[in-house]
Amino acid sequence: MLINFARVALLVLTLSLTAFAASADDSTGDLADFNAAVERAASHNRVADGYLRTGNTDLASLEIDRLREAWAALTERFGGKRPSAFKDSQLYTTTLLKISTSLVAADMMLQTGRLEAARASLEGIRTDLYKLRQSAGIVVLADCVRDANAIADKLMVYYRAIDWDNAGQRQALADGAAAYVKTMDRCDGIASPAIRDNPEFRRLVDGARAGMAFIPKAIETRDTNLLQRVLSELRSFDNLLAFRFG
Repeated sequence: MLINFARVALLVLTLSLTAFAASADDSTGDLADFNAAVERAASHNRVADGYLRTGNTDLASLEIDRLREAWAALTERFGGKRPSAFKDSQLYTTTLLKISTSLVAADMMLQTGRLEAARASLEGIRTDLYKLRQSAGIVVLADCVRDANAIADKLMVYYRAIDWDNAGQRQALADGAAAYVKTMDRCDGIASPAIRDNPEFRRLVDGARAGMAFIPKAIETRDTNLLQRVLSELRSFDNLLAFRFG
């Protein structure tokens, strides 16, 4: 029964995607409206991922349904009306189709209890959108937060172990902290006025930035405990940034 359902779902999706691809053209859509529509879908993606992380499958399923509805509305409006900023029409069309497929996969993985696979499908959607915007030189807050997440991931290596006698590691730690602060400054600048003044956004960005100010002291004094406290706080701030704004 499950296999038959999957085949039918994929067949229906394939037919709809073929029609979508045939209708797509090079007419101009509004980039701001497109970005807003993507963010509406992305907000459900983030919440669904959070529920999957905690094993709340019922609420995750609800959010994935909402994500699919938001994405369907986006493709209906922008499938054949590509914003002119996306000069590579083939990549644009391919990305929208791939994301539609990923949404079917995420739902199927959830229904079969494969929560990590469902999360991987949702993460794939974020990656595809990131690459699409990157190809057009477009940067939104979610992309900046993603860049910050990547820097934080590299810094976490030094939470587990650091050789204070290794000059290369000390320099890499200092450079990573500086890069994270620079990225937070960039995210602050990209954020809309409403988000920039949002108390939660301010707490997360300012808190992460403030913590990085202690990295030079930890390096100077070779204080492993201080370094671990700072990086532990950074992980919390960084995860919440990704959950709320990434």
